[in-house]
Amino acid sequence: MPVGLFRVCLLVITAIVNHPLFFPKENGTVPENTEEIIQKMKEREESLRLEQLRLEQEIAHQEATQKALEEAAVVVEESKEGRVRWDMWTALSMVIFLLIELWRQDFQEGNWQDIGGEEDDMAVLGKAFKGVALPDKAVLASFYEKRILGTTGDMARMREMVEGFADDLLEALRSVCNRDADMEVEDCMGVGSMYENWRVRKPFVCDLIVPFAPPEPYCFRCQTWCSGDSFPPDEQGYGTIKVCRADEDVTGCICDKTKLGEDMLCLLHSQVSSTKPSSEMEDLLCFKNTQYLDADQVMKWFQIAVTKAWNRISHKYEFDLSFSLLDSPGALKIKFKSGKSIAFNLTPVVQYENSDVYFISHFPRSSLAADIPSSTHWFLTFAVYERRFIQLVSKTLPANACHVSCLQILSFLHGKQCSLTGPSGLTNYHLKTVLLHLLQARPSQDWAPEKLEARLQDMLKFLEKCLHEKKLYHFFIGNGKVPAELGFPIIFQRAEPLNLFRPFVLRRDIYRKMVDTFHEMLRNMSALINEYTVHIPLAHTNGIRKEPL
Repeated sequence: MPVGLFRVCLLVITAIVNHPLFFPKENGTVPENTEEIIQKMKEREESLRLEQLRLEQEIAHQEATQKALEEAAVVVEESKEGRVRWDMWTALSMVIFLLIELWRQDFQEGNWQDIGGEEDDMAVLGKAFKGVALPDKAVLASFYEKRILGTTGDMARMREMVEGFADDLLEALRSVCNRDADMEVEDCMGVGSMYENWRVRKPFVCDLIVPFAPPEPYCFRCQTWCSGDSFPPDEQGYGTIKVCRADEDVTGCICDKTKLGEDMLCLLHSQVSSTKPSSEMEDLLCFKNTQYLDADQVMKWFQIAVTKAWNRISHKYEFDLSFSLLDSPGALKIKFKSGKSIAFNLTPVVQYENSDVYFISHFPRSSLAADIPSSTHWFLTFAVYERRFIQLVSKTLPANACHVSCLQILSFLHGKQCSLTGPSGLTNYHLKTVLLHLLQARPSQDWAPEKLEARLQDMLKFLEKCLHEKKLYHFFIGNGKVPAELGFPIIFQRAEPLNLFRPFVLRRDIYRKMVDTFHEMLRNMSALINEYTVHIPLAHTNGIRKEPL
């Protein structure tokens, strides 16, 4: 107990002794002014507030940065998903495009020119063919007998006379030409309606083509729009002819593409052979400063050569020969002393490789020459194969088949309508192309003579359909069903089909005139036929007789 009291007393005494009020100078310094303490506390508070603001700004900046990173990650993820979706659509589009292209090629090979069926004829023709009634087969047979056969009986004699004179003229042409410098002229060939036995409009004009070749050691190298070279769409159907030396490399030497320098020499080509003087190429009828054959130069040379040849043999004949048309250089006319005349066309052509396809300088009696891009572009003609195809098909048709009769009647009616309303863009070549398509599409028995009316309707319906769609394909170009017996070049069978109506797509005025002329011909058809049919002989009601092909 005493010990406890002693400890308590000692603690109290120690507290009293150590109290600052009793011993202020020894135990610490108490500020005499309280305002100083308050000022320091405010300064401390201000510094703490500024530190707090700084920390808050840093935290806000870190939060904003974190949020931006998160948003960027979301955008990247969405872009990846979008790219995946875009890649998927791109791949799907490519697959669809390939399927369409394969279908198009199959469709082109299987049915590249749609003939159309009976169920959709009226849907396509619309008002144009509605109400048009063709005369029956008896009236058509009488019309054909009186108007067609009555005017075509002397065609065979005329062909024989023109061919004999042309052979004599070309033989004289060879004799007046320089064999070492001038072009070499071959024998002529007859093409067109006079040699396919369907021409009906007078005056009768024979079309003859004359192949020619350059003198040795030169040769022609032909390039077509479907040979792999790039040709614009408006130059499809054309080609160019390059005059080269026979020993010149087809692919070309590197010395023609690079400058070897004065101290270097090509071991394959000497400087003399690689440099062709401009005058030499112009003598070879090339366009100025080029190696490409110029159609205008060729026609000028041919006119001069024909004139010289006629001067040599004119004493043997009792008629005169002259150029009948200034805008058609190969148009010739024989004038007899009796006043009668015979016209024929002698046109120079260049053979395409070893085929019967020819580059033609111009088309007689045609406006196509005005559409040629330049004088170095030559149009291709398939007239020889067209004649052979008609002859080949005719062998499989029934006796006195009506295919040629259909073309003759339609050509006559169209010519009559053009004489009333003026010429149109529709030509006899378009009509023949329609017949060629139908000959390939229709079975042989459909061309029996008693089916003339039905086949004539087919031609009119098909032509109306082509005019409505502005699409009539060339028969041979792009046609994979050409008979192998013709030996037709495969490069043209694999080419894209050539639309003969393509020029009318942009030239609306000509297209409108062509359509109006066709519709007017449909309305006037019965009147035109009845005009030349006075009565119907009974002997002509069962078929049509015509000159065999």
